[in-house]
Amino acid sequence: METKNGVFSLDQATQALIERKFSEKRRLAAARDEALFGVFKEPLNEEERWALKFLYAYMPLHDLADYDGELFLSHIRQSLDSRAKLPWGKLVPDHLFLHFVLPYRVNNENIEDSRGILYRELKDRVERLSMEDAILEINHWCYEKATYIGNDPRTVSPMTLIRTTLGRCGEESTLAVAALRSLCIPARQCYTPRWAHSDSNHAWVEAWANGKWHFIGACEPEPRLNQGWFSAPARRAMLVNTRVAANYPGPESVTLAHEWYTEINLLDGYAPNRTLTIRAVGANGIAVPRATVSFQVYNFAEFSPIAKMTANEQGEVRFTTGYGDLLVRAVSLGAWGELQLPAASEGTIDIVIDRHEQPEGVYDFDMVPPPELQGDVDASVTEDESQRHQARLREGAAIRAGFEETFLTEADAGELAVRLGLPSDRVWEMLRKARGNSRELAAFLEERTPQYGEWPLRLLESLNEKDLTDTFRPTLDDHLAGSMMYVGDFDADSFTKYVLRPRMLFEMITPYRLALREAVTAEELARFRGNPAEWAGWLSAHYELVPDMSHYEGMATPAGSIQLLKGDRLSRDILFVAGCRSFGIAARLHPSERKPQYRNAQGEWLDAQFTGKGSSSDEPAVTGSLKLLPDLAAPADQAAPSYYRNFTLAKLADGSYQTLHYPHGQTEVLDTLYELEPGSYRMTAGTRLQDGSVLVRFTYFNVRKDRLTELVLSFRSPLAEESPVLGATDDSWALSPLGGGSGSIALGELRKGKIAALAWIEPEREPSKHLLRELRELQAEIAQLGLPVIVAVESDGVIDNLPGGVNVVRDHAHQALSQAAQPFGSELPSLPFVIVMDELGRIRYQSSGYKLGIGRELVQAAVRLQSR
Repeated sequence: METKNGVFSLDQATQALIERKFSEKRRLAAARDEALFGVFKEPLNEEERWALKFLYAYMPLHDLADYDGELFLSHIRQSLDSRAKLPWGKLVPDHLFLHFVLPYRVNNENIEDSRGILYRELKDRVERLSMEDAILEINHWCYEKATYIGNDPRTVSPMTLIRTTLGRCGEESTLAVAALRSLCIPARQCYTPRWAHSDSNHAWVEAWANGKWHFIGACEPEPRLNQGWFSAPARRAMLVNTRVAANYPGPESVTLAHEWYTEINLLDGYAPNRTLTIRAVGANGIAVPRATVSFQVYNFAEFSPIAKMTANEQGEVRFTTGYGDLLVRAVSLGAWGELQLPAASEGTIDIVIDRHEQPEGVYDFDMVPPPELQGDVDASVTEDESQRHQARLREGAAIRAGFEETFLTEADAGELAVRLGLPSDRVWEMLRKARGNSRELAAFLEERTPQYGEWPLRLLESLNEKDLTDTFRPTLDDHLAGSMMYVGDFDADSFTKYVLRPRMLFEMITPYRLALREAVTAEELARFRGNPAEWAGWLSAHYELVPDMSHYEGMATPAGSIQLLKGDRLSRDILFVAGCRSFGIAARLHPSERKPQYRNAQGEWLDAQFTGKGSSSDEPAVTGSLKLLPDLAAPADQAAPSYYRNFTLAKLADGSYQTLHYPHGQTEVLDTLYELEPGSYRMTAGTRLQDGSVLVRFTYFNVRKDRLTELVLSFRSPLAEESPVLGATDDSWALSPLGGGSGSIALGELRKGKIAALAWIEPEREPSKHLLRELRELQAEIAQLGLPVIVAVESDGVIDNLPGGVNVVRDHAHQALSQAAQPFGSELPSLPFVIVMDELGRIRYQSSGYKLGIGRELVQAAVRLQSR
């Protein structure tokens, strides 16, 4: 039996593996050796030394570029201290502590020394509780700090989320995992990479207590563990996974055993599943070892891999997934094969890799998600528990609202604008979005406007909304001062977009302009300005590409990249653009293909050529063009084309289709010229049905140099849908005004004999917030239809960003809801619960629970009823 060394119960083989990986990381980070590894000169005990080695061994390369050893040592010492002081610390097994307590990173957030702050915030609230109750209490604390809003994919840090109080599910779960780990409770962020029955995805949290993993909705407390609005959708999941930054030896099914991290499959705990074996073979039937096999579902109008696996020497991969359709693609050396696998597929399935050119024309097929299932019913929450829980939620929301009252107001912004001679509406727009960071931005404007006029405000306006919440004065000063020397070289719009703007993609914004200029000589800088291709050549000679070492690409900051001079391709491309802007050269990542480009004196965009020779063609990028034409035969109720909502474009590259990046929800797409590289492309158009199935249409086309390709953007239409009578409402149902007004309002008064929609929501819950957002986006169509929309809530409260023209009422104790839901077999259905009524009050459309697209469905239902 192998002996343990007493430190984290590590056996000799694991110690040797950590030592080997630690040495490899130290070699790669030699340029920052003292900053990272100088902490080993401090007095360290054995636990601290091995914890440091463990973190460094599996650390993403970009973290070696961006952070210092003192941060990691502080994090480790706080983690060990909390383990020693909390009553359950000794109950947490070493392997769980190493993999689910010690890690400092949850997602792709900026890393801050926050573990001690979170510990001190929470210790007194939880140390006398059981582990299970501590998990629930920590989640209540998270709810006091943050609630849901959709935003861009960059994940802010826990401290930034606390400062802003609003974040998407990935950020809420990052905060919850960080808070749980700070109290020595093993925790992990879980994802459905993409739903099959609805667009988008979702993240939540699993926390370990006394030998069991439990799930919670992050910043969405429930009275008990293993409850959440997402539990029903999760029963339709095709995959639930998490990534562990280590060669994780746990008992869970492994989707991907990567050299530097492990992706584990948690689907067993949520949904019925099957295990498929896919065997990649050539045209001759012989196995293709090391082929890349991706399992894809339709989501946001693209086929997105929920898992990507490498075949073994027998050409096989094994994948545990749900009972829905999959599109499976296998690629090797630029050739590929593709299969649509229905839910009934089992066992071993061959996929032949023999294609080198894409098909022609149009290909139609259906994608069917896992069926909707009723889950196991937990012991019911008592009325007393429910009332106490609702009181806690009101208390938590009030605490959060109290903090939000400390943000600068519109009046504050107006006074600042007058004082500085700036437009008050523009100043307020920046400070409003900055939320808890508003005073920092106000101070920046106060300090820099006298010298630079309107340019400090323009710098803020160039940022993404989320950047305003976690960008501080030293960073803003670096970008402002480091740009203004070049302001006379450009028109104002070009200067703002391609020189002043510090952001390239979704990396964390930090100071980098001075660092990049100091990293090259004055002679080199002058040469780069004269010929930006030489900057690309300099990077080719000095920057080492180290691919596939981090779970998140492109996350290194330019300042870190220029120190380490190692990283993935996207980090290098971001560094190229950042360097150009720091040197006074207009540059960008191509808006759809994300290739680094710079602009020449003629205003043409040139691709950066990383040849290693310090030279580049002076010819602009070779392009063709595409025009999408309307489908003149489309039915009247067909949804308008919208990028990422019902169609996308993708380019074939190295055997796989890469979706082109255009603005999400962009609707001005018909008769617009798209500038594309020559090559093979696929347009995906999808019509999602109410049960989650999708009518898919692939249209294959080619783009040629200097040629216009015209393509009809057409969707498949479902068979003519009837609107059967599903149930009936009663115009006498009594609702009441929101805000404690006296009297009641009958349903009949609200719908006025018209076709109408009625939605019961929980304003603080993510699914209801999605519905409200959709209704806002559809305001013009709803108004044109003259469709009354009524939103019902159970208790009084403020609903943020309410769509215009919506009537909000209170349904006390859900009395009307229980009657409306009776025809559908439930007195208390999952919310949002939505119905569309005809002129007689009969229910002709119904939806219950989480699903994106309900807003569009209710509009289409109303259109069908009006066109009878």
